[in-house]
Parts: sequence; structure tokens; C-alpha cells
Amino acid sequence: MMALTWISVVTFLVLSSIYCIVSHHEPEMWFQNLFPPKVCPANASMDTYYGIMFDAGSTGTRIHIYTFVQRSPEKPPELEGEIFESVKPGLSAYADQPWKGAESVRGLLEMAQEAVPPSHWKKTPVVLKATAGLRLLPEHKAQALLSEVRGVFEESPFLVPTDSVSIMDGTYEGILAWITVNFLTGQLYGQKQQTVGTLDLGGASTQITFLPQLEDTLEQTPVDFLSSFEMFNSTYKLYTHSYLGFGLKAARLATLGALEMEAADGQTFRSSCLPKQLEAEWHFGGVRYQYGGNREGETGFESCYSEVLKVVQGKLHQPDEIRRNSFYAFSYFYDRAVDTDLIDYEKGGILEVQDFQRKAKEVCDNLERYSSASPFLCMDITYITALLKEGFGFGDSTMLQLAKKVNNIETGWALGATFHLLQSLGLSQ
Repeated sequence: MMALTWISVVTFLVLSSIYCIVSHHEPEMWFQNLFPPKVCPANASMDTYYGIMFDAGSTGTRIHIYTFVQRSPEKPPELEGEIFESVKPGLSAYADQPWKGAESVRGLLEMAQEAVPPSHWKKTPVVLKATAGLRLLPEHKAQALLSEVRGVFEESPFLVPTDSVSIMDGTYEGILAWITVNFLTGQLYGQKQQTVGTLDLGGASTQITFLPQLEDTLEQTPVDFLSSFEMFNSTYKLYTHSYLGFGLKAARLATLGALEMEAADGQTFRSSCLPKQLEAEWHFGGVRYQYGGNREGETGFESCYSEVLKVVQGKLHQPDEIRRNSFYAFSYFYDRAVDTDLIDYEKGGILEVQDFQRKAKEVCDNLERYSSASPFLCMDITYITALLKEGFGFGDSTMLQLAKKVNNIETGWALGATFHLLQSLGLSQ
């Protein structure tokens, strides 16, 4: 608990400094608008309070119920604990039945009522942020889902803020993850400030974020890939971008050629990345796809790599500087590294980019051996290899720290977003 409290204090102090951002007029300073001025109650008293954050991703909906304690007005609150649960599929799977999507949220919300004491319900905010899964839907379908979820929130006993249900911008997602990792690793306070980059691979999108050190990088980068914010009286200009459609599961569809045409009944999409005799179906984004292996064609790493290469080659911006930086990678980067025994599930590990390629060759050249774990394993690990090398432009020896948690804190954006929520509502110091 001592370690958790220390990390929580550091996290809060750093996040607090961001949320009290001063006003700027430069166009690239849009990031400040995501964090309204901090509301600091004059006479805060010792209190326990809660925050409920829903992460509505492309493959599932996750609830984070955080408990905080404010022991003294002179001290930042402490993170006492987190309750986490998830359901599958994600909201986007209910694109044509939005009321069913809302029911999946209702079940998680009922769990929150069990976790939060009734005396705190009215002052406990509940928020849902949807990510790439809903960004890919037609707007009217996405809004129908959000409207149904908002109705569920309004029926609950919790505090429902303005914009309690919304689609989160991918850049916001990437920046919060970068901030969280660098806070928790101590890179943004003290004497040494050598930050690490972050890579996030979801089901529908992927994000890359790092702090450029070279002037050439800033000069050669598209303006919309740069975002500035102030912290500790310093201005940080981040390179950050979210690539919609380049998440792991969206990439499967692109590799199969399923994005180029409608998934008609009886049509089977085939790939050399799959076992030859495979015949199966897969549901994603509310659509059913039939897929299988190339029965007559080649299989193995070389033929699979040529397929996934078409998905990423020439599609992503490649700043030269990333070859010199270290990066934290999580989400599906982590999961597929675990699935192929590159890292331990509990401990994570440090890999070089070439380790993914080595493992992809092993998996794809032994399809029958690995297909029992997942028929997509060869395609997934090969796509990750191509995304890192040919997409982002990483060198073979670029170091990646694979981590699900940093100092026992989740590497995702949910905790940072909850701190922001509580601060903007004046519920914390």
C-alpha cells in the first residue's frame, strides 16, 4: 500500500499541474481545451470519494471503479483501490440493436452500485468514453448507441456530468497514455527528464506518441501530428497520432480483403496467413465474416508478410527519430507477445523489434502447431512485425518495454481521465 500511495501522489501531482493549464493562443495548443481550469474547493475536508470510468473499446466494454481518500486539504488524494470488470463484445457489435448495447452497460453499472456506498451515489460521477470501435461506425448508429447508454446513466443514482457519454478523440487517448507512463516511471519530474515513447494497439486503431528531441523532427512532421501542453512550467510538444483502421482486428479484415467489398452470404475470405484446411467464421463490429486458408496456394511467413505489407506500406508517417528512442508498448502488442511466449504474462519484458519478426517466422512456418491457440496468431504477429518495421519505420534493434501495468497502475488512459473528471467537477483538491 505504501508503494501504491506514493505512485498515486506522484500521479495526482503531475496530473494536477496539467489540469491547471494556462491559456494559449497557438493553434497547436488545442490540448489545453481538454482540461478545463481546475476547481479547487477552499475548505476541502477529509473524505472518501469515487469515480466510475467506462472504457468502451472495439472488443469489449470495461468499467473502472476508483476509490480515493483525501486525508488532508494540504495533501493530494490517495488512490485506495480499483475495481475492474469487462464484458464482450464491444458496443459497436450492437450497431443495429443499440438497446442491447445499453443493457451490457447496465449490468456493469449495477456492479458499481454494489461497490459504491449509497451515501456517495449522488456525488460519484459516471462517464463513458468510446474509442475506435464507435469511430468506425456511421455517425447515426454511433449516436444511437450513445443515446441509449446516456439513458441508462440518467436512470442510475449516480452523478451524470455534461457529455457523460461520448466518443474520445484518438489523439487524446494517445496523449493520456504517454503522460501516464512517463509519470509513473518518474521521467517528468526530478533531475532526469529522458522520456519514453508509447505504442498502443487496439482492435480498431493504433497510437504512437513520443517527445521529439530533434528540430528536424518538428520541422518535417505534419502539423496535425504535433500537440503542445504545459506541465511543471515547461511546454512539451508531443508527436502523437492515432491511425484509425490500423488496429489488430481491423488489420485482419484488411489483410483478408474484407474491407474492399461487402461480406455476402457464402463468401469466404482467404489468406496464406491461415492454416490451409481452416474454414471458420468471425464476428466483428456486428458483421459476420467467413474465412479460411489458401488450400492451393503457399503458406508461411514470407507469403503472409507480403499480404500484411500491403496494409501498412506507405500508409503511415515515419519520423527518423523514433529509431533512437525507447518505447513502452501495450494492449495487443503485449497480448500477442504473451501468446507467443516472448514475454511472461505477469512480468512483461523488454524486446527488440526483430524479436517479433523472429517469432512470426516460427509461428507462420508451423501453422498447424500454433493454430490451436488462435487461427489468427500467424497473421497477428506478422502484422505487428510489419506495423513496427514498415509502418512506423522502427529499426530491428529498437527496444520495446512490454508492460500491462507500471508500478501496479494500468498503463491505459482511464485513470488519468478519471483524475481529470474529478478535478473538473471540483470533487478533489
